[in-house]
Amino acid sequence: MSPVLKRKPEKSKIPGKYLLLIFTFICMLLMVITFTTDGLDRFAANVFGRVVIPFQSGITNVSNSIQTSVDERRELEELRTENAALQEQINALISENTLLLQDKYELNNLRELFELDTRYSEYDKIGARIISWESSNWFSSFLIDKGSEDGILVDMNVIAGSGLVGRVVETGPNWARVVAIIDDSSNVSATVLHTQDHLIVSGNLQLMENGVIGFSQLMAEEGTVQIGDKIVTSYISDRYVPGILIGYISSIEMDSNHMTYSGTITPVVDFSHLSEVLVITVLKQDIDE
Repeated sequence: MSPVLKRKPEKSKIPGKYLLLIFTFICMLLMVITFTTDGLDRFAANVFGRVVIPFQSGITNVSNSIQTSVDERRELEELRTENAALQEQINALISENTLLLQDKYELNNLRELFELDTRYSEYDKIGARIISWESSNWFSSFLIDKGSEDGILVDMNVIAGSGLVGRVVETGPNWARVVAIIDDSSNVSATVLHTQDHLIVSGNLQLMENGVIGFSQLMAEEGTVQIGDKIVTSYISDRYVPGILIGYISSIEMDSNHMTYSGTITPVVDFSHLSEVLVITVLKQDIDE
């Protein structure tokens, strides 16, 4: 027997005229809803308000943040550029001010040396600059940039500021070593200017911490020597030319022997800020001869 072929059931189809009628009805319904209610507007507004506006706000915030960051970076770069320019101006002004202060300081030193040269015009002198010193606090021993080739000899006196600094103790071809009167090894025969009483001025770096040096062996009548009296180098000294100002008596007391006085002297030279000096190019022995 031949097999019986079964026919597939045909799918039901909606006639085209019914579909057209359905679409027409739906369109008319939507038109009625549109003209009679604002439901779609509210729906669209809700969709816009809940989705579009937050998204747009987020984009705006991100854009503003990026723009703010760009502006801040630009301002920071401008401030850095301005700061660098101002720093250069400040450095230039500091350098210029430093040079002016240095010139002023050197001018004051030269003026003091000129006045000192005039005050002791009877002695020939040569100017010298200090090139190194051996004490961290005081110029108690130092080197100058003049030596034997410039005519500098041992025991020549050195002055600066308003008076006596010390004497030359060693020379080289283009340098010389000076020991100041404040050094512990220094002793100077001196005189009270207005009484001509003799005394010994002794260096003392410990006393110099208080701005003074010591004196001893002063023989004078009671009450004749007072605080503030000038002390100068004595003519009986074998190393120092006479009449060079050393300082002023700052304290005085009678020794236990009731015959001599001791005390302290405030030097007229600032031994913490020396830079240039004058060397008296004549020896005491030459003056005596």
